[in-house]
Amino acid sequence: MKRGARPMEPTAALSAIAVGVQGRGPWIGRRQLVARFAGEAETATLFTAPAFGAEIDRIATRSPFHSLAFGGRDPLGHAAFLFAAFDERPMRLPTMVDTDGQRPDAIPGLRQVLRLVQVSPAALAGAAIERAIESLAVAADVGCEHALVLDATVAGSDGQLLRVVEQAHRASAGTMIVVHPGPGDAASVRRWTDFLAQAATLHDDVRVLPAL
Repeated sequence: MKRGARPMEPTAALSAIAVGVQGRGPWIGRRQLVARFAGEAETATLFTAPAFGAEIDRIATRSPFHSLAFGGRDPLGHAAFLFAAFDERPMRLPTMVDTDGQRPDAIPGLRQVLRLVQVSPAALAGAAIERAIESLAVAADVGCEHALVLDATVAGSDGQLLRVVEQAHRASAGTMIVVHPGPGDAASVRRWTDFLAQAATLHDDVRVLPAL
């Protein structure tokens, strides 16, 4: 680097910065400003961290929102970008990240940025769920609110869901657990009544809510 040159600012590709309604988890139904990181095949806009922070501020001052959500492809893979965008900028909105839970090491560095770490694992067994559970424990350790969002259609059985509930409780008794039934299961009142009765013996905060 040349003498006097500024270090390169982190950049990231965003597929959208848009108004949305949170469709999953404990903040379901809330009007949000949503920033989605782009996947490889998506059309995207490249932002520097300062430009991204400024754009979020601009939109957030023009309309009321409940919160700001970071989602899309691997949002915690852009931890350095998010930190640079908001470290010295006052947070106008409560902020959440929706992650698959595979980057627990990225969470501590975003403690000052995030209100809620929402972990939505793609699988409920093996290394994927182990890392997701670890993410809950890390979020609890650094003082972030944390939620585990379970897709009932991914589970092999209600017994598997209950095992994950038990694992999440061991990681943090403060975990908010939200189970989203499949489209055909939402009306199965008997099933979910029985499930919640069993889940209540394992953890204090388990909810069954249809996803939007």
